Amino acid sequence: MSQPKRGHWLPLFIGLVLLLPARALWADSKEVIDAGSAEALVKLRSHSTKAGELLDKAAGTLVFPDVVKMGFGVGGEYGEGSLLVPGKPTSYFVTAGASFGLQVGVQKKSEVILFMTEEALGKFQNSNGWKVGVDGSVALVKIGVDGSIDTQTLRESVIGFVFSNTGLMYNLTLEGSKITRIAR
Repeated sequence: MSQPKRGHWLPLFIGLVLLLPARALWADSKEVIDAGSAEALVKLRSHSTKAGELLDKAAGTLVFPDVVKMGFGVGGEYGEGSLLVPGKPTSYFVTAGASFGLQVGVQKKSEVILFMTEEALGKFQNSNGWKVGVDGSVALVKIGVDGSIDTQTLRESVIGFVFSNTGLMYNLTLEGSKITRIAR
């Protein structure tokens, strides 16, 4: 059996990219996003007390309660969320990204990005679209067996958590995710 040529993936990728903006046709309301964000933060706090301490210290918290990632050779992800300053929704955002490589299936996760300084928060708020790894780096938290967080991560100005219902997820990256403000 012959291997599909690289050019055969292009139509699938284009279709996936076109479907991501179409998601706006059934976009969530402010109320749905706010409720999902509140629930995601409760779950994050239940996974780690250290995460709760960081949430309490953050200048701003960007929450994407339901990020869906799917792929078949070419992948994409999409999620809507809100920026909480201090603890209250101030604006709404979408995260989207594409990836290439060996991947099959669908995954649902939550992402929380903490802006630990006013400077980092202001830089994000004043951007016209923010790409992780280009416009700012996010130090992803890894929780130790004893519930500890790496002390180097605690010193970063932007800290991220990726988790599902079962707990924090490891070996993931937010690199390349594009975060854009949306009207709600």
